[in-house]
Amino acid sequence: MEIKEMFNMTRVPTILILGVVYVIYVLIGGVIFWKLEGDLGQKDISLLLRSKNILLTTYPCLNQDGLEAVAQVVQDASKIGLSLKGNYTTDGFWKFTSSAVFAATVVTTIGYGNMSPSSDAGQIFCVFFALFGIPLNVVVLNRVGKYMLAIERNISDFLEKKTKRRRCTRFFVHLVSYLSGTVLFFIVPMIVFQKHEGWTYSQAIYYCFITLSTIGFGDFVADSNPDKEYPEWYSILMASWIFFGLAWLALIINHSIDILERLSKHFKQRWGGQGQDTKSVSADGVNPDTDVVDDVDDVATVATVDDVDNVDNIDNVDNVDNADNEDNVDNVDNVNDVIEVDEKDEIKTPPDIQ
Repeated sequence: MEIKEMFNMTRVPTILILGVVYVIYVLIGGVIFWKLEGDLGQKDISLLLRSKNILLTTYPCLNQDGLEAVAQVVQDASKIGLSLKGNYTTDGFWKFTSSAVFAATVVTTIGYGNMSPSSDAGQIFCVFFALFGIPLNVVVLNRVGKYMLAIERNISDFLEKKTKRRRCTRFFVHLVSYLSGTVLFFIVPMIVFQKHEGWTYSQAIYYCFITLSTIGFGDFVADSNPDKEYPEWYSILMASWIFFGLAWLALIINHSIDILERLSKHFKQRWGGQGQDTKSVSADGVNPDTDVVDDVDDVATVATVDDVDNVDNIDNVDNVDNADNEDNVDNVDNVNDVIEVDEKDEIKTPPDIQ
């Protein structure tokens, strides 16, 4: 028995298949992360314990309680963006530029976690700010993504008129669009972050994707090192990069979702996802699921054929109406003839009968 016949017999729902694929995908990712990071995590713990013993040995006046107090100071300083190097103080995280970037991470749901409001008023305001800001952000990004797509389509239509090659032109425009977005939102920021943050290229490209995908782990955060002095334009450039990069990546993700949905529909049609009605129609040689109009030109052709049929029908109706009208005229003539005949009979009636 073939696999297709087995699927036809079992009638497995598509949502169940997608759920199983989703769970398997997540479990495979968990196993890979476990193998890649598990041993490294154990090494980090061993190294941290060794450093702690060396610190306590080097500074015998520092006991366990003193070490915990120092660690608490370091943790508190990192939360507010203060540097423990030297005897100078900084403005911390809550400068105007940093606060604006924080507001952007709230409405975009990135949420690095490196800074957060600590006052009651700030926390309450953050709730209401996110409550109205997140939907607004979705609407704005959706509109910006549509404008990007419109520009791409206009360029594609312009080149199609010049080259007269529809599929090749669209593929070329999509390819150039993806490559340009990759360079603009990944390659260039990677170089900038490597220069101003001191990260490696792999760390910088990792940060770019984690940020634009709104995952936001917070292990790498730009414009947040208190030991570095950043130029004034750095925060503005970063906020602009996040906004337009989110719109572009959302467009790419939507295209990926569309491709997955098309693949799901294809496999559903291929492995027996049709119903009983489809079976009965398919027995006659017609498959409605496969008779899908893929191109706009085909849709226009179908619409034109329908219009021609409608015109023919209208002509037929006009002909019928004209025929009916002629019949009616003939009937009227016949009636007039009958009336004339009756009048002649009355005239020819003999006088004696009168």
